[in-house]
Amino acid sequence: MAPPPPVLRLLCVHGYRQNERAFRERTGALRKALRKRAELLYVSSPLRVPPPRGAPAQPPAAGDGTRAGEAEEDACGWWFSNPDEDSFNALDHVETSKGLEESLETISKAMVELGPFDGILGFSQGAAFVSMICALKQQGDPRFQFDFAILVAGFRSRCKLHSHFYQEPIAVPSLHVFGNTDQVIPGEMSQELSTSFVDPVVLTHPGGHFVPVSAPQKPVYLEFLERFQKK
Repeated sequence: MAPPPPVLRLLCVHGYRQNERAFRERTGALRKALRKRAELLYVSSPLRVPPPRGAPAQPPAAGDGTRAGEAEEDACGWWFSNPDEDSFNALDHVETSKGLEESLETISKAMVELGPFDGILGFSQGAAFVSMICALKQQGDPRFQFDFAILVAGFRSRCKLHSHFYQEPIAVPSLHVFGNTDQVIPGEMSQELSTSFVDPVVLTHPGGHFVPVSAPQKPVYLEFLERFQKK
């Protein structure tokens, strides 16, 4: 009997106001579902999100679906749409941002120290960030070596400085997952991101802002990953 194909290695990129520990905890069901196909490794952003001044945790519209009062310790983000307050909102149309280069260097370092990786998975702001990394990979940036991307509840950054990431179709194989009742990142925003990619695989689910792993979704993940398993 032939041995099973090697397990794929995925670098996992958390959402806004999360960190690698929090995202690992929230993707336990995904790790279990993919355990025979993929190993999931996690990385934290270098950018710390300060607590709102004299206020409870930011509402879900800020980016990742963390409920009020549930902000994680050591909350992180991959870039800030409001550089003055070190905050982020996916709906902000802005001219400039802060922190993206530091975050790109963190991913580059993780790929060297934890890699190699077959794929990269991102959630919410992390998925938007992964789409930028895919664009850089396509442009020949040697820092980012992987074969595919899984983007859950992703979106196009509305920062004008980031528009160049979406000017050309991104040929990196991609799976786009989003919920029809997501009130944090509306499905139309995730659908829009998918159109930036060549031949994207799109998986919708009836839920909200989370990584879905119930019976209807699991086969789609496995079928997508099977394309990249070395026989």
